[in-house]
Amino acid sequence: MPDAEDVRRTALSLPDTTEKLAWGMPTFRVAGKMFATLPEDETSMAVRCPKEEREELALAEPGKFWVAGHESQFAWIRVRLAALEDEDELRDVLADSWRQAAPSRLLEHHPELGLAGGDAERG
Repeated sequence: MPDAEDVRRTALSLPDTTEKLAWGMPTFRVAGKMFATLPEDETSMAVRCPKEEREELALAEPGKFWVAGHESQFAWIRVRLAALEDEDELRDVLADSWRQAAPSRLLEHHPELGLAGGDAERG
């Protein structure tokens, strides 16, 4: 089961990622743009997720994903770390969020991270 240190290590392994304390919690940013946080007691993380996808995720896997009330107007979803299968799934979730925040120049220079579905025309 991945923990907060796994989140930190995995997030910081993504290109041009930095960690910054904000609102009393660790946040992870690509080129200055936030893509993940470790809120409260660090048993979950918040990641970027298009609003049209997050409701489907939360309904399909409510033990893993949910939308925090104060984040409902934003394109973010919470992920319970204990519900993740392994570090590969953790990396997939973080890389997907990273892709949503990363500038085009980074996406072009790191094709090994792939593009999220429908993001191929992102500019």
